[in-house]
Parts: sequence; C-alpha cells; structure tokens
Amino acid sequence: MSETLVGHVLRRLKQLGIREVFGVPGDFSFGISDPICQDPELRWIGTSNELNAAYAADGYARIKGFAALCTAFGVGELSAINGLAGSYTEHLPVFHLVGMPNTKTQRERRLVHHTLGKGEFDVFLRMAQPAVCASSILTPENAASEMERLVTAAISHRRPVYLGIPADHAAARLPQGAAAVRQVPAPATDREALKEAVELIAAKLAKARTAAILAGYLITRLGCQEAALTLVEASNLPFATMFMDKTALDETHPQFIGMYDGRIMNPEIREFIEDCDCVLNLGALWSDLNTGAFTAHIDPAKMMAVMHHHVRVGRAFFPNIEFCDALEELTRKVRKKKVTAPQVHGLGEPQGAPDDKITPAYLYPRWEKFFRPGDLVMAETGTVAMGLAFARMPQGSTFQNQLLWCSIGWATPAALGAALAEPARRTILITGEGALQMTLQEIGQFCRYGCKPIIFCLNNQGYLIERLLCKDPMECYNDLAPWNYQQLPEVLGCRDWFTARAATNAQLEAAMEQAATCGRGAFIEVVTEKMAAPPMALKLHESIQTLYGLKRVGE
Repeated sequence: MSETLVGHVLRRLKQLGIREVFGVPGDFSFGISDPICQDPELRWIGTSNELNAAYAADGYARIKGFAALCTAFGVGELSAINGLAGSYTEHLPVFHLVGMPNTKTQRERRLVHHTLGKGEFDVFLRMAQPAVCASSILTPENAASEMERLVTAAISHRRPVYLGIPADHAAARLPQGAAAVRQVPAPATDREALKEAVELIAAKLAKARTAAILAGYLITRLGCQEAALTLVEASNLPFATMFMDKTALDETHPQFIGMYDGRIMNPEIREFIEDCDCVLNLGALWSDLNTGAFTAHIDPAKMMAVMHHHVRVGRAFFPNIEFCDALEELTRKVRKKKVTAPQVHGLGEPQGAPDDKITPAYLYPRWEKFFRPGDLVMAETGTVAMGLAFARMPQGSTFQNQLLWCSIGWATPAALGAALAEPARRTILITGEGALQMTLQEIGQFCRYGCKPIIFCLNNQGYLIERLLCKDPMECYNDLAPWNYQQLPEVLGCRDWFTARAATNAQLEAAMEQAATCGRGAFIEVVTEKMAAPPMALKLHESIQTLYGLKRVGE
C-alpha cells in the first residue's frame, strides 16, 4: 500500500534528522498532529502558543540543522509568523506544516472559523510569502514532487518553507510510485567562476602585508565549521568574529583574536582589522548591530567576501558559487602567512566584594567563568547578549543570539528547542525579566519534556535596552509588573527545580555553585540596579544617532 500524504512528508523530515515537531493542535491540523504522535521516531512538543513553537523550532534548527513546526490554519499560522520571520533572517530552515480546511470547504468558499469571513483560503499563504523561501499546497498528486522542491529550497537557501495540507488530503494515499520521485538537485557551483574568484583572492592574500579573516554566522548555518577551520589553519591568518557570528569557530583556537565591533568596543582589534591590506569575510552580515551601529569601516577595495551563493572581491562579483565549495577551493590555493595580531582577552576577573550589590563589572565576567566546554548558551536580545558578546567561550560551546530580527522573548522558547535538539549538552538560558514576561510559559515545557536547563533571569526593573535607546529612560512604557520571578518554576510545574534570588555577589556565587551541581533544572533571579548596563550597551547608547542613520560617524 502506498504512503499517505502526511506519512510521506514526515518520512522526508526524519531523513533530515528531525525527531521533534513543535506546535499547538487545532481541528484543521489533527490530520498532521495525529500521525506525528503515532510515529515512534517522532515526538510532538506541545508549546503554550504558536509563536513560542516557532521560536522553539528556531532554537532547534540552530543546533540540529533543520526543524519542523505544525500549526492550524489562520490563527495558528499567523501567531507563528513572527518566529518564522526570525528564522528567515537568521538562515534557519524550518518546515511549517499548516493544517487547512478541507478542499470541499475551500471550493465552496464556505464561511468557517479561523478565516476572515470572506471565503478566501489562500490569504494566509500570501501573508507568509516574505518569511519563507518556498511554499506549496500539497495534494496526493503533487505531494512527492513538491516535497522534493521544498526540501531542496530549504537546504539550498537555509530558510523556512511553508506546507499547506488540506484536512481531507492529510490521510489520502499517494498514487502508486509517486514516492519514488527523484530528488531535485541543489544549485551547483559555476566552476569557472569559482576558479577565477579563488585565484583572485589567493593572489591578494599573497601580496598582502597583513590580512585577517572574519568568521561569519553562515559557517554554522551551512554546516561548514570543519571546512572553515581547515582554511583558517591553511592560511595561518588571525580571525575575529562580529556580534552575530559569536562562536562561528572555536574561540579557544590560537588564531582567534576576539570580536570586531567597529568603534563601539575593542579598539585594538578595530585598528588591526581596518588597517589590514585585505580582509576575508566568511559569511558575516553587515547589519547595524553586527557592525557596532555601522561604525565598522573596511575599505571595500580590501574586502573579499565569501557568501552563501556568491563571492565578491573588491568590486568584482562572482555569482553562482556555493559557500562550502569556495572554502574548500581556497584551502587548496592559499599559502601560510605570518601576521602579528592582537591577543584575545575575555572579560577578566569579576570586580566587587562579596557583600556588594551585583553590578555588570561582576556579573558578566562571572558568567564567563561559569560556562563549560560544550555548553549551549542562549542569550536574549538586549543587554544580556551585549554583556556577554566579549566573553571568551569554552571549547565546543555555542553562543546563540538573535541579532538581526531582535524579537524580544525569543530566547526562552529557543532554549527549549536547543535543549531538545542535544539533550546531552548543558543548556544555559540568560534572559531579562522583560523578555521572560513575554514567553515564560515554556519554562514548564522544560520540565515536561525532561530538560534540565540553568536559567538566569536578570531583573533590572524594566526594559533596560529600551531605556538606553529612548529619549527619556524613565518613561512608563519601560516599566514592568513586579513579578516574583524565582517562584515561577514551581507555578509552571517545575516543582523539583533549584531556585534562588541573588542581589549580592556572595548570593550569586552560592546560587551558581548550587545550580552547577544540583543535577536538576535551576532558575536564578539576578537583581541589579535599574540602569546597570554592560559597556557595549552603554556605548551603543552613545552611538544612537549613528545606529538610526541620523548622523554619520565623525560628525
């Protein structure tokens, strides 16, 4: 007997390594969620809402490579679309399975729930188009071929795809032989363009007195860490990262020199990078927060950029070159070069006495020392990520933030997804109380699904990053309801977790020691003064006009 439509879809997702599907059930999507629950190789991960499911899928895809999300038509998919947009900006392939009304209902344009009452059933698909790289409404006749097209798009572009599945098609059988449709080939590199681009880059590096590499986030998104590291070692060039790219390569590597953040921080690294005769950019994005509020200035003539599907060398543009192919060819062509570069420093020692109130000068260096090799560190958008940007991460650890979409509240559900993707690794979530109030429901899912994260909630009495960005920091819109944060895990079902509230350095030390050794989930509320911000956040505040394009650097 042939496969069902949903059975075929799930089989292809499993072949990509997906073992968990995030979502919220709905009547139009039962035909998808039921087979997921009945599949012994899959696990349904129910979240509190569809937005959180999308965030969790985002975190899962960062660690696992691919993720899947299931929602109902209309209300469910629109709730999830903000999370999908974040995955789109961060090059994360998430398969969004949407359960739609049956085909008879659609054909007759009936006025059913979860619609706009206009008899239109493609309107939400059209709304999703900017946040996906491919989409399709599946039928038994097209499911096999369309699934291959969608899988190829997700692999090639590393962005979300949309699969609409009408309720009456979900359990329908595919025509005999349909599942044997050949896979769609991925885009191939133009070998002549590759040869020309690589020879030009190699020649520039050979002539350069000084050169450096910027290791970008595309290295991890495309699974090219080994190829990138081989290139780094073949060239012997020092490498830095930018904020969005943290831990793209191992920060304990002897060639790592730290973070390049324009004029915001690390002046010695800025001077070195910008004074180099040429800079090889391996997949870093030139966005506002990734460039220190657009204060990063590298002469375009010096820049050589290997990006997802193209290479740029100065003003010369070479299309149709795949990222990993370029890395491998460059490794064969480059020669070792000896370059004197700055040394990476990290955050230093925590500053403060045991009975002192917790300050950024103590907190962020102490967090740096808390991290272990292999940790999954999820840092919420805002001041907590900025405070940790210059921490030197241990070998094998990963640091995840969301620096382009910057959707506050992302980190808590994303940490759930990351923890489920690699349960053997220690997951550390560091978030602010403003962000936590948006998506805290998923703390309960950690316990429900057997995860034991260590969660730090930074309580600084409001939206600190917004206080630093707006005209009047004390405007009422930056204030929050004063919750009892350390009691949240018990309320959300995590009754055996270790919880603590730390307002002094000594209290923080005691809580950290207990969290690291208790063998359970842990939640620590960290209390600081209202305007206590790390140096990078303060520098960003000083560069606010540059950030919003109101003033050019140097004016």
